[in-house]
Amino acid sequence: MKHTIKNSYQAFTGLALITFCSVSLISCGSDEATAKESKEATAKKASTENLVPLKLELPEAKIIGTPVQIKEKNLDESDVNRKPFMVSKGVVNVAKGKTVTASDDFPLIGELEFVTDGDKETDEGYFVELMEGNQWLQIDLEKSHALEALLVWHYHGQKRVYRDIIVQISDDANFKSGVTTIYNNDYDNSAKLGKGNDRPYVERNVGKLIDAKKTKGRYVRFFSNGNTANAMNHYIEIEIYAKP
Repeated sequence: MKHTIKNSYQAFTGLALITFCSVSLISCGSDEATAKESKEATAKKASTENLVPLKLELPEAKIIGTPVQIKEKNLDESDVNRKPFMVSKGVVNVAKGKTVTASDDFPLIGELEFVTDGDKETDEGYFVELMEGNQWLQIDLEKSHALEALLVWHYHGQKRVYRDIIVQISDDANFKSGVTTIYNNDYDNSAKLGKGNDRPYVERNVGKLIDAKKTKGRYVRFFSNGNTANAMNHYIEIEIYAKP
C-alpha cells in the first residue's frame, strides 16, 4: 500500500511539474510573441509618422482639338479620383532640371529639356514629340536615389491612350545590368521587354502616378509606342520624387 501511495505521489508530482513547465513555456512563448507584436507595431507607427501626403502642382485641364474614339478595353481609372499618396518627409522632385536623352536624337517637335523644366501645359512649346514606333526617353538624376514616386504626363490636351508604357530604373546608363521595371502595361510584349500586368490609362491633367517602392537608381527610362490618336510619342513633363 505504501508503494502504491508513493508511486501515485511521484506520478502526481511529475505531472504537476510537466504541467508547470508547459504553462511556463506557453507563457514565455506568449510573452515573446507579444513583445514581437509590440515592437512591430512601434516600428510601423514610427514609419507612418514619418510619412506625409505628396504635394503636387497639377496643370489646368484643357482639351484641344477633335476628340478621337478610344477603343482600348480594361482601362485603369485609378488616377481619376486619386487618393493622397504617402511619401517620406523631405522628398523633392529630383528630376527637376536634370539632363534628358532619348532614342530619337532629333525630336520632331520641342526639346528634350521640356520634360524636366516644370511646365505641364498642353500648348506647343511645352511638350516634346518623338518619332513613331517604340521609343524611349531617359533622365539622369546625377546620383543614385531611393525613388518613391514618379509622375508622368504624356499629352493630356486630348483624351488618348499611349501604348506599351514601360518604366525602368538602373544605375547603368545603358540599362544592360541592374535593371528594375516598376511599371509595364505592354500586355502583348511587343516591346520585347517582358509582358506587363499594368493596365492602359487615358491621359489626363493629373498625370500618371507610379509607386517606385524606393527602388534605387540613378537613371530612369520611359518607353512608349504611339497612342490612340497617332503613331507619335509625346512627353510634357516627368517628376521623380526622392530624398535629395
